[in-house]
Amino acid sequence: MKIHEYQGKELLKKYGVTVPQGFLATSVEEAYEAAKKLGGVSVVKAQIHAGGRGKGGGVKVAKSPEEAKEHAQSILGMMLKTHQTGPEGQEVKKLWVEQGCNIAKEFYLGMVLDHDGQYRRWYGDRRSCSQKSRKNS
Repeated sequence: MKIHEYQGKELLKKYGVTVPQGFLATSVEEAYEAAKKLGGVSVVKAQIHAGGRGKGGGVKVAKSPEEAKEHAQSILGMMLKTHQTGPEGQEVKKLWVEQGCNIAKEFYLGMVLDHDGQYRRWYGDRRSCSQKSRKNS
């Protein structure tokens, strides 16, 4: 199953896991409005099915809504190339605009199941943000 970061965070939030506030944007104007709602530092993130988005230029920190708008203009519609997309890349059609935070701990979550249900392996992920760092980053 392939889900975007924003979809994963919606699922985690539904089950009580604390995640940074964020908004989905499919246009530059929506990204700008999302950053205005969040206030303070925000992060503009390309939503494609591949890792390495930050190294490929698809994740950018913005200190103002105007800067978030500039980042959205540069990311939205780009062909983002990472180690997982191959040389052709993937077109960015959606952005996740999220409140900035200082990452104190970072873990990853994944699960593998076979079709018979005989094999299970879990991998963990948790990002921890303090309320102070979210607003004052």
